[in-house]
Amino acid sequence: MENQNLMLYKLIILYMLDRTDEYTITNAQITDFILDRGYTSLFNIHESISELIDKEFISVTTIRNTQHYQITNLGEEALLYFENRISNTIKQEIRDYFKKERINLKNESEIIADYTLNESNEYTVECAIKERRETLINIKMTVPTKDLARSICDNWRTRSTDVYQTLVNELWTKN
Repeated sequence: MENQNLMLYKLIILYMLDRTDEYTITNAQITDFILDRGYTSLFNIHESISELIDKEFISVTTIRNTQHYQITNLGEEALLYFENRISNTIKQEIRDYFKKERINLKNESEIIADYTLNESNEYTVECAIKERRETLINIKMTVPTKDLARSICDNWRTRSTDVYQTLVNELWTKN
């Protein structure tokens, strides 16, 4: 019985990721959805995600200590075979969740900022805007302190559109 339940949790996760093909969703978003509805425990969610990664049904990217998941072709194929094991009620709850949260989910994955310590003991900051899996802008810069790197990443979420527009306007204009 436990294996059947774990399979259902994995299918729920795959179904969620399959509905977000334009962007990724985070571990917290998956966990919040499943826990809020009382489907299972945090332990079972993490076990399911771990097994999906191990079997290469989902891919994971870590950005500023936040894991972002995306379904792989192998995951899409598995879901195609077993999707009928997810009740229509659960599928509708997932669709309703994404309809309600679409803007928040999309904004969280399309505006990306992260920093790493480089060989010079400075911080490389990378800021990007992605739209439908295409990169609109990707800026890398080196800054001297972790606080400055953190500040740039934090400000990128609210100011990225302005920065992008300014760059386009400045580079488009002829001297």
